[in-house]
Amino acid sequence: MRKKIGLIGGGNIGATLAHLILQRNLGDVVLVDIAEGVTQGKALDLYQAAAIDDLNGHIVGTQDYSALKGADAVVVTAGVPRKPGMSRDDLLQINSQIIKEIGQQIRQHCPKAFVVVVTNPLDAMVWLMQKSSGLPTHQVVGMAGILDSGRFRHFLAVALGVAVQDVKTFVLGGHGDNMVALPRHTTVAGIPLQTWIDQGKLSSQQLDDMIKRTQNGGAEIVNLMKTGSAYYAPASAALQMVEAYLFDEKRILPCAAFLNGEYGVKDIYAGVPVMIGAGGAEKVIELDLNAVEKQQFEASVSSVQKLVDDLKALGF
Repeated sequence: MRKKIGLIGGGNIGATLAHLILQRNLGDVVLVDIAEGVTQGKALDLYQAAAIDDLNGHIVGTQDYSALKGADAVVVTAGVPRKPGMSRDDLLQINSQIIKEIGQQIRQHCPKAFVVVVTNPLDAMVWLMQKSSGLPTHQVVGMAGILDSGRFRHFLAVALGVAVQDVKTFVLGGHGDNMVALPRHTTVAGIPLQTWIDQGKLSSQQLDDMIKRTQNGGAEIVNLMKTGSAYYAPASAALQMVEAYLFDEKRILPCAAFLNGEYGVKDIYAGVPVMIGAGGAEKVIELDLNAVEKQQFEASVSSVQKLVDDLKALGF
């Protein structure tokens, strides 16, 4: 039986995801958006692209959430994207009502789905999605760490002149300007990053600049595009999480996951390495953080906690 993948939000990320899913023949797609005709038009366009590529796939564009019934996985990208000058946190009040309503629809139509949230401000929106949907915490995760780590990997690969697939790293904490890059846990072809620095292949200043560029990665793209935000990389990152779930891959991926004592944090979502398999977020992997890394992580989590407290104050 073919898998059913729901995509809520028919903008650039949702449409890119739909195209990737059809190209990889991962399952049937339901693309939902409140804007009348948009998802129907994109579905027709994607059907015609599939015909050109000799691909068989099924995609439905709709405004009706009931089409999500029985979905195995759902990716939520709906919400207002950032504009130049806006922070992710500026989107809190705008997008919180959208996420609350979507969570209630997921609870009604596909309560067994694995849900990946992409909407910003990411960590707070994942928390709200879990609360409003009532799904178990291991079924609701946020896409951020893969994207942020991908940005950091790209910058490192270019600076070192190496293949990006040989660069392995993690970015922890909230998906914001104080996310935590981990050079100490970064390797290039298994060689610690510090070795490359010691050999003069990369300066400490270059590394600091890359970390800042990673932290501001989304804003850099927003400022360049002026009328939109990143979508190719976020779509690829979300799809990696969905694939790990659908195929029980047991991938260790940096995701916004619910913490219940891990890293000394309770009752909040934050970016950490997580094993993703058929059970959803099956296990949080605890890294050995030094004093500086721990302080940075706690500061990042505190920023997330403030957003969650703001949501509670707004009545969510």
